[in-house]
Amino acid sequence: MANEPNQQPAAENGEAPAGAAEPTLDAASFEVELAKARDELLRALAEVENTRRRAERQAQDARAYAIDRFARDLLPVADTLTRALDAAPPNWRETGDDTMRNLLTGLELTERAMVDAFGRHGLRRVGAVGEAFDPNLHQAVAQTPSDQPAGSVLVVMQPGYVLGDRTLRAAMVSVSAGPGGAPQRVDIKV
Repeated sequence: MANEPNQQPAAENGEAPAGAAEPTLDAASFEVELAKARDELLRALAEVENTRRRAERQAQDARAYAIDRFARDLLPVADTLTRALDAAPPNWRETGDDTMRNLLTGLELTERAMVDAFGRHGLRRVGAVGEAFDPNLHQAVAQTPSDQPAGSVLVVMQPGYVLGDRTLRAAMVSVSAGPGGAPQRVDIKV
């Protein structure tokens, strides 16, 4: 025990311990390790950037489509208001009593306010007579021979609605088969 303080490990006095391999400290191995570390760092940075972009895109979609379910629930209300106005006599403004005129005017104002509110939030009505059939926006329920060009919308049975670039409900339409009565093939998305 008295001799222990005078004994130094071989590594401290500059000598390699017996049986240990001599480390290789060449520049090539450092270059390889540096390249590997640089590659791992670049991959980690790319992953962080991709995660940031994905989160940003998801947040933007959440903001844009937050009213999706609520708007879907209001579509039958808008349809009911439109049907109520369509059921009114054609000359209701000139004839009838004041009560009927006031009621129908109120329905018109309510429908207009609802459509305006939809527009303010990016929800718009699609499906107009005469426009070209688009399977992303329209659902063809009939194809009818007519003097209109083939593939154009003849009758809108139920309007469709689009929120941003997402179709909430496709418009139910009848599509022209073109003149001559021979139905042409129209791509119908159901």
